[in-house]
Amino acid sequence: MLQPFASSDSFTIGVELEIQVVNTHDYNLTKATTELLSRVKEKSFAGAINPETTEGMIEVSTGVCKDFSQARRELQVLRDTLVHAADFLNVGVCGGGTNFFQNWFDQRSDGRERSEYLMGLYGALYQQFTIFGQHVHVGCPDADSALFLLHSLSRYVPHFIALAASSPFVQGSDTQFQCARLNSVAPFPLAGYAPFVTRWSDFEQYFDRMTNTGLVKSLKDFYWDIRPSPGYGTIEVRVMDTPLRVEWAAAIAAYIQALSRYLLVDRPVRLSERDYEVYRTNRFMACRFGLDGTCVNPETGHRSSIRSEIVDTLDAIASHAQALGAEEGLDIIRRNVTSGLSDADWLRRVYGAHDSLHEVVRQQCQIWRGAETLG
Repeated sequence: MLQPFASSDSFTIGVELEIQVVNTHDYNLTKATTELLSRVKEKSFAGAINPETTEGMIEVSTGVCKDFSQARRELQVLRDTLVHAADFLNVGVCGGGTNFFQNWFDQRSDGRERSEYLMGLYGALYQQFTIFGQHVHVGCPDADSALFLLHSLSRYVPHFIALAASSPFVQGSDTQFQCARLNSVAPFPLAGYAPFVTRWSDFEQYFDRMTNTGLVKSLKDFYWDIRPSPGYGTIEVRVMDTPLRVEWAAAIAAYIQALSRYLLVDRPVRLSERDYEVYRTNRFMACRFGLDGTCVNPETGHRSSIRSEIVDTLDAIASHAQALGAEEGLDIIRRNVTSGLSDADWLRRVYGAHDSLHEVVRQQCQIWRGAETLG
């Protein structure tokens, strides 16, 4: 049975980042999560640092944040705490959606019961799931509003993918994707988008039907791009790569936060199941081309660039950003979208300058800890 939808403060946010743990020799993933957790367990900070899937991954997550400044501050403290522990152990930590050297067949479970279950169920699919993403929770006033927001935000999934794209390289090769990470999610049978139901009572019935089949035990078994989290009273946006900087992660969270307020307060979107007719194609274009991709409007059929859509959306949500204290985060988004390099572009530029993926990851580790742009 699905747990009740918890009460939460509307439009608060929480940010989760899955982080790479690499050795400082060839910058492949290394098995150091348990030691890192031991080093940080006595430290004081808001949020949490937790294990994630394999020993080459670790997750940091903020507490419940009211605005961009709080989210950025908490992420910076979590980052610094993790970096200091990593320095003591002589390992590196960094952002980015994929590690360039890891071979999927080398990956092993972290030993937790759920990880062992998933490894047994999905086999090689789960081994290829050593990828690194950003998740953003948004507080919702009630369960029906959460479902309305989930489906409304689905139109903007290409924005979120393109803004965070940082996974062009996989197993030593350039995939020609800006975000190749989501190619590892797509094959899962319970991936994709949530069913088009807009009342929580209908969603509960859907969940009960799925659990009765034995295919799922909890909402965590659905690898949807956006899913409700009733225990927190939130919806969770899950399509982003982990950015190279925590400040950029906080800015993306602020964009999602302000957009959520716009969608729930102004109600500019008329929900329709037909939105999902172009969903997979729009999602692909964002993964393949990032900000330079194009999307089809499901209502009008009009095609426009993701970059221009984001700029137009920033204008539309400006008053909501002001109400939430998100203006600085959205200013960062605007500057990067209009004149800056995406994370994926930066990674390719560094590789082009040095012809070494090892050097790219070394610089990723420096960027993660707050260094100015290298390359």
